Formats: sequence, C-alpha cells, structure tokens
Amino acid sequence: MKFTLSWLKDHLDTTATLDDILYALTDLGLEVEEVEDRGASLRDFTIGFVKSAEKHPDADRLRVCQVETDEGVKQIICGAPNARSGITVVVAKPGVYVPGIDTTIGVGKIRGIESFGMMASEREMELSDEHDGIIELPSGEVGQSFADWLSINDPAKVDPVIEIAITPNRPDALGVRGIARDLAARGLGNLKNGDVDAVPAEFACPVTVTIEGDTLDQCPVFYGRVIRGVTNGPSPAWLQDRLRAIGLRPISFLVDVTNFFTFDRNRPLHVFDADKIAGNALLVHRAKGGETMTGLDEKEYTFEEGMTLISDANGVESIGGVMGGMASGCTEDTSTVFIEAAYFDPVRTAFTGRALKINSDARYRFERGIDPAWTPYGIEHATRMILDHAGGEASEVIVAGKVPNTDRAYKLDAARVRSLVGMDIPESEQRQTLTALGFILEGNLAHVPSWRPDVQGEADLVEEVARIASLTQLQGKPLPRMTDGVPKPILSPMQRREAIARRTCAALGYNECVTYSFIDQASALLFGGGDDATRLENPISNEMSHMRPALLPGLLQAAARNQARGFSDLALFEVGPAFHGGEPGDEHVLVCGLLVGRTGPKDVHGSSRGVDLYDVKSDAEAVLGAMGAPTKVQILRGAADWWHPGRHGMICLGPKKVLGIFGEIHPRVLETMGVKGPAMAFTLWPAEVPLPRKTTANRGALDINDLQAVERDFAFVVDAKVEALTLVNAAMGADKELIEDVRVFDEFIGGSLGDNRKSLAQTVRMQPVTATLKDKDIEAVSAKVVDKVQKATGGVLRD
Repeated sequence: MKFTLSWLKDHLDTTATLDDILYALTDLGLEVEEVEDRGASLRDFTIGFVKSAEKHPDADRLRVCQVETDEGVKQIICGAPNARSGITVVVAKPGVYVPGIDTTIGVGKIRGIESFGMMASEREMELSDEHDGIIELPSGEVGQSFADWLSINDPAKVDPVIEIAITPNRPDALGVRGIARDLAARGLGNLKNGDVDAVPAEFACPVTVTIEGDTLDQCPVFYGRVIRGVTNGPSPAWLQDRLRAIGLRPISFLVDVTNFFTFDRNRPLHVFDADKIAGNALLVHRAKGGETMTGLDEKEYTFEEGMTLISDANGVESIGGVMGGMASGCTEDTSTVFIEAAYFDPVRTAFTGRALKINSDARYRFERGIDPAWTPYGIEHATRMILDHAGGEASEVIVAGKVPNTDRAYKLDAARVRSLVGMDIPESEQRQTLTALGFILEGNLAHVPSWRPDVQGEADLVEEVARIASLTQLQGKPLPRMTDGVPKPILSPMQRREAIARRTCAALGYNECVTYSFIDQASALLFGGGDDATRLENPISNEMSHMRPALLPGLLQAAARNQARGFSDLALFEVGPAFHGGEPGDEHVLVCGLLVGRTGPKDVHGSSRGVDLYDVKSDAEAVLGAMGAPTKVQILRGAADWWHPGRHGMICLGPKKVLGIFGEIHPRVLETMGVKGPAMAFTLWPAEVPLPRKTTANRGALDINDLQAVERDFAFVVDAKVEALTLVNAAMGADKELIEDVRVFDEFIGGSLGDNRKSLAQTVRMQPVTATLKDKDIEAVSAKVVDKVQKATGGVLRD
C-alpha cells in the first residue's frame, strides 16, 4: 500500500514529523517497507535567471542564452519555444543527472557554440508528461535548490511516498483514511471530518439494475446513478500527481476518480459510459460458462460457471469485483456516465480473479473485504468529485439488494488486557482507544465497526487496545516459581532421547540434515507411503504432495544433490517425525543415518575403504546405547523391501519388538532416486527403547562379577543356505541368564562335508552369577545349546 505524506494529511490533522509517523506505523502493525524521497533526484537542479536569449547563428530554432546561476553567468543553448530573456528557469549544470532522459549533463558544442548545461522541462525531471517547453517559475532565488523551491511552493511534487505492508487481516488499512484513523488513535493528530453532503437528484435514473436471486450471496447490494453532461478529460494536476506518486498512470478524469477512491477510502468503484449500456439495463448474475468479454486491459476472457458477471442486452460488460469491460468503458468523448458502487463476496472474487489470472487493485481489496456499510457513501463522494471537476447533473441513486448486516458486539473486560497481554492500561484509556478506532461502546459492549472484519471476539478487543498503546511498553518479568526446591525436569524422556541421538550422531562424524516433511508420491511409494491418507489437499508443488513415510527419502535426495555437485563421501543423519496416516497422532519419531562413498580420503597407508553395513551397525548400536537400549539384543532379518534382502539386520528385543534396522539400501531404490551406491543406512525408533525401571540422577554402582567365565566352542554342520545369525540367536536362547555372548569365529565349506553343506564354529561365553560353574553345569548348558541349534537349523554337531 503506497501513499504520500500530503495525502495522509488530507485525513489527519497532525504536526508530527515524518520520522514519528514512520515509527508509529510500524509499531501499530503497519510495517513501513520503503520511503521514497522524490526530492532526492531534484536536489542538484538549481534555479537560474535568463538574462538574454539570442538566435543561434546556424539554427533557426535554437537560442543562445546567458543564464545567471549560483556559479555566475553560464552560456546555455536551448531549443524550447518559450526560451527567452527575463524568465526564471530550472538549470542542470554539467555533472547533474537528468532522470527523464537518463543522461548526465556535460559541456558540449551545439552547431559550433559551447553550452554549459541545460534548462529542464517537467518531463525531463519526471514531474509530468509536459514537454512543450522549459519550466517557467513564478518566483525563486538564483542558486536556490529546485527541490527546496518545490517543497515550499508545490509540495505534492516532492512529497515523500510511504509504502507499508498490509497483513491479510487489516483490509481497512488499504485506504489512506484507515491508516490515518490508526495514527489518530495513537495520538499523532486528529482525524479530519471526511463526510460530504448527499448530492440531490436532478432526474430519474434511466438505467436499471437487477440482481438475480441466486447471485445475492455473491453481490448482495449494488448502488448506481447516472451523471449526464460531464466533460471528461485530463485530471486536475493534484490528482495526477497523487496517482503518479503511487505508481499509477493517469488515464482520464472519470477513470482516475475510481482509482483515487480505491486507495483513498478502500472503495473500488467502476464507471460505465451510460450511452453504451444496451437496453439501459444491467443484470448481475452468475456465469453459465463459456461467456466472453474483452477487458479494460484489452485481453479477452472466457468465464467459468458461477463467476459474478454484470451484463447488458448485448452481453457481459464487467467482471464483478475484478475488472470492467472495454465495450462500455469511458473515453474522452464520454458525456453521460453510470457510476457503480457494489459489494462483492470476497471468496467468490478471489476464485474468479485466480481462475482468470487477473490481479487488479479492485480484486485485491474485494477479496480481503471492504466496508459494505460505506457503499452508499462511496457513490456520493464520487458523484461530488465528478460534479465539482467535470460538471453535469446527477440522477437519483438506484439500489438493488441491501447492504449486508455486519453488526456484532463483544464484551469489553478491562482486566483481560493484563491477563492476555501483561500490560496495565486504565479502563478509561481502553474505552478511549476503541472509540477512536470507530467502535461504539454501550456499557460493557463494544460494537465493531463495519470496516473491521478481523475483529471476531473479546480477545481482538484486547489486541486493539494493546496495539494502540504500543507493545513496546511490555516489560519482561520472570515467571513465578510454582514449587519450592529443585524444579522438575522440563524435557520429556522422548525429548531427551532425541537430543542424545543428535549429539551421538554428530559425535560419530555425521552431518545433521533438516529436510521437508513433504515428498513426492514416487519417492513415498518406494518407502511404503504415498497413499491417499498422507496426500496433501493443497501441496506447494508436485514434489511435495505427500507426508513422508520415512526419513530416508529426504536423506537420499540430499545425497543425490551432493553427488551431483562433486561431494561423493557423505555421512548424513536426521531426527524427526515420519507419518503413517493423515490423522492427528499418526506420526512417529525416527533417527536415521546414511553413509555413502568411502570412510575417508585416499592416503598412502591404504586405510580408506568403501563403507559397509558393519559401519552403520556399529553406529546404530552406539546411538541405541546412548539412548539407554539394552545391550542384549537379537539381529533378525525380514525388513521392508527397500533394504537389501541379504545385507541388513533388524535390531530386536524379540520378534515383535524392533528397535532399529541397519544395512544396505536396495540398488533399485538408489537407481530410482539417482544416488550412486552402494549406500548404507540405519533407522532407529526411539519410542521402542524401554524406559528404565528406576529413574535417578546418580549413576548406579559398578557391577563387577568375581566369578570366572567359561567359554566353550561348538562347530555345527548345516545347510549352506543357513545364516550364521540363526545359529547365534539359537545359541543365545539356550540359557538367557547364563550365556553372556555368542560369536562366530570360523566357517568351512566343501571338502569332506559334501555339496551344499558348511561348518560354522562359534564360541559360547557363560558367565556365572551366584556360584562357580561345575562340569555338570557346563555340560547341561552345552547340551541345551546343541539342542537349540539342531531344532533351529537342522544341523548336527561336527565330529
């Protein structure tokens, strides 16, 4: 939203400085984005006086002028028809940049005679489109800065232009008067009376307006009137200056009036050439689909069913709340004009503008919500301005529909300002603030003004009071202690585990990634997701259409991007949620790590090697250990199909209690995601790690067993397809209390064993707890081991 300082002062009677106004705007929530000092480009231009002007000896249209400047008399060649002696002019001396022609003035020769500068026109200084001659000033001292002269004699030309950011909940600030109202409530001045008297009707309105019954929800009210005998042409200089200052191009007076009120009062209007309205009747209706119209931007639009249209007997003449049509637009020959002031539904207007790809100032305001109650006043203001500057006489005002009822009131509880905001503001000041903002107070009820659709409850009243009082007055206060003694831990066990996992992964040499929770459907399908339950209704892009079912897709995409840029050795991890459904709570926290490439750079010792699954296995065990997982676990197979079928393991406390998975990513997945493999990864479920039975701040006593452990070796002949892990798990289950560890130390294939047979040798370590093991105890455990292995694998003890 752009406006000039003088425009603001049309509504605000203030003596505040520009800096005070800028600070107050940002503090009120209307953040100042830019302030354009339009006088900065004119400061190097000075005022001069033409002492003489003689005809150029070699050119009929050129004059050799002797111009008095602050640096003495300068000779300047000028071709303007009004260049003559005795006039006060604006001089650009050598070295001055002229914005209108994008040129820096220098000393030059024109037809053999030197020229030491230039006398400027308004267009050359970007003050207007006037270029028929140089500027003639009615006053001014030689050497005076032209910018200083303008600030005194024509301040609108060098008025500062202020641009503020408008949040979607403040449509009232899309008009200069709404901004002035906030500043007046802050105490930076008084809001001026902006009312005008109603214009009396001189004749009956010859144009009728009808709103179809099924369209009243999209256009509940339409005001209109005809003004005949107008003289359309260029707008007054003050109006042109204001429109140019905010980046709009003056077109003609009738059109400029609608643009002016769009920014002045947040009241979009439209003017039809009444003589071009076929049948002298307008119909507001829903599009049936397929209708066409050429807009004021000279583009042809085809309408979808349900759009709000305004038509005459010949067809569509305007898109409700968005843009008018070329056929009924006003031109310089327009003498009879029909003014439209209507209210259009914000949602329908937004859908229409988005579908037609039209971004107009009218759409921008209607879709955020204008003041419906000011609709009849808006047409009176526009009528008065047209009659004052273009003449003519006005008809009666016709009305179709009725103004929407926005009446609502909320209780003002003065004590809530302290409880919600933490500020002590007297009740009298609160009531004064709300009154200044346009609220009507009846006892403890505050009636909300029609231009504030964002106020929807008692808390919003508190927000308005605090906003005007300034939130900078808030003072930081420590929260009171709820209990005595040492406070209880703030973090939950799961939060502590996440922090421990992050710290441990980083200590292991991994780099943390934070990837999007949204991924494309193709990647989600690779990891067991991509269904309708996790699909987003309104995704940012096709690459973010589904909630991620795992963290691995994001890490693999990050690895692919790094590899594409020459970084092939990667160690990445992420801690975050993955989603198994679309309902609240359908998520689980994961810890995921990824290794790609080699363990380190090449060196003369040959220590660098490719990463393997044992690297991620040790890292996964280290992270689980840091989170408090038991040391005795089982390693099983049977993970999802994105893991390599023969190079992965599930870390389990039982067949159904999975703490994590480690291993190699399936080559098919790597190829689909563009990662050059092999790639090793682990995924851990922190929530599956059992909580400790006792929680204490102290570390437990060191438990050292004074009884000697016993080791026994077993060699089993099994089928070649039997996995060593199966033997280890079977042996561990023979006596869970006594057997401390089982490890494979030898494998023999072929020879006397025969085809498809192999021998696996393993060491079983038995650690007594209460008494030293005797031979019979050792034999009993050994028998259990042999029995368990035979039942699990079908193998036999090797002779």
